[in-house]
Amino acid sequence: MDRKRPILLVEDNPDDEALTLRAFSKNRISNQVVVARDGVEALDYLFATGSHASRAPDGLPAVVLLDLKLPRIDGLEVLRRLRADARTALLPVVILTTSKEQQDIFDGYRLGANSYIRKPVDFEKFIHAVGQLGLYWLVLNEPVVCGA
Repeated sequence: MDRKRPILLVEDNPDDEALTLRAFSKNRISNQVVVARDGVEALDYLFATGSHASRAPDGLPAVVLLDLKLPRIDGLEVLRRLRADARTALLPVVILTTSKEQQDIFDGYRLGANSYIRKPVDFEKFIHAVGQLGLYWLVLNEPVVCGA
């Protein structure tokens, strides 16, 4: 069980952020959730640079929930940079977005996303989706231990 490592939620929409946090709460997912509101902030957190320079660089999240439509640096570029760096190349990344564009799905998987989930509009369906996501990535999945 990976309940001690945080979840990184990369989301610029305050309503979607609140909805996701509420869904975590309803599913009793107790991991700390770190929110990055754009691609630059996400990369700063993951690489312990900029405003997150004081974070221990080896303290990576259990999973990254990544929106695609982000200010400054979009989600696909964040994913590209994560996969290009040995420290984050194997970090689980779930694209969590409203985009139904086939090109976004293709590009997400081509760049190494572990999963692509469209945000359901219905809150009850979203609660269920987040519960399944938490069960899989935080309880069932066996993560790679870096340096092993």
